[in-house]
Amino acid sequence: MNTAPQPEPGRSPAPILAVEDLTRRFGGLTAVDRCSFTIEAGRITGMIGPNGAGKTTIFSMVAGALPPSAGRILFDGANITGLPTHRLFHRGIVRTFQIPHEFGRLTVLENLMAVPAAQPGERLWPVWLAPGAVARREREVRERAEDALQFLTLWDLRDELAMNLSGGQKKLLELGRAMMTSPRLVLLDEPGAGVNPTLLVRLRDMILELNRERGYTFVIIEHDMDFIASLCERVIVLSQGAVLTDGPMEQVRRDPRVLDAYLGGDEDEGHAGPEPAAGADGGGDAP
Repeated sequence: MNTAPQPEPGRSPAPILAVEDLTRRFGGLTAVDRCSFTIEAGRITGMIGPNGAGKTTIFSMVAGALPPSAGRILFDGANITGLPTHRLFHRGIVRTFQIPHEFGRLTVLENLMAVPAAQPGERLWPVWLAPGAVARREREVRERAEDALQFLTLWDLRDELAMNLSGGQKKLLELGRAMMTSPRLVLLDEPGAGVNPTLLVRLRDMILELNRERGYTFVIIEHDMDFIASLCERVIVLSQGAVLTDGPMEQVRRDPRVLDAYLGGDEDEGHAGPEPAAGADGGGDAP
């Protein structure tokens, strides 16, 4: 059954993100080639395509881990092209990774508490001169982290080292770290990879709830088409670094160009090859 949110009658959401003629070259290889699309605020949008289509590279440019070779990126109408990750993080753009980037030697709770910015306890002088403000902010952050752990059903693991979590639990922790920022745009890179079917259903339901109840805008890269279909009312298909088609999942599934791309259309010699590893172009991203 399709549980993806459906558009409200007469509602035309404004774009929160616009990508215009975005291009990224690595030497003589073009990974993203004059790619253009928009993302509507308050929606869950899927991004699919065969390996080497440019999906992760686009995420890296939008999140500030890679500068574009050409083109521009607009967020809420403002040009954010080439801005570093920490500045985009403060604007409300956060990203997760196919391979989770947890702080392995911190507890699950500490992983979440480390995320919010503007914590006075991180600087020396407030600790000595304003201990009350430091304590208040720490209580606020802790309460928020505890609420996130309850939502993610990770409460019983709050004191466990993050390095000891299963792959699926680490994916939930990545989502929790995004929640700690009250994000406006969340880029999820293969959240279903390595997650068992039972946990995958829970993850889907959490994404839907965060979208419907808290208004998070999601863009999701995923190879599990059933997972995408259950979440996304709209899907962008990439091939050879550009948009091949864009529309409802049922329409996309019937498009012969999409079938051709997945069955070998991206193997043309001399164009986009494999994308950089997820960690290679984004290891410095904010949580």
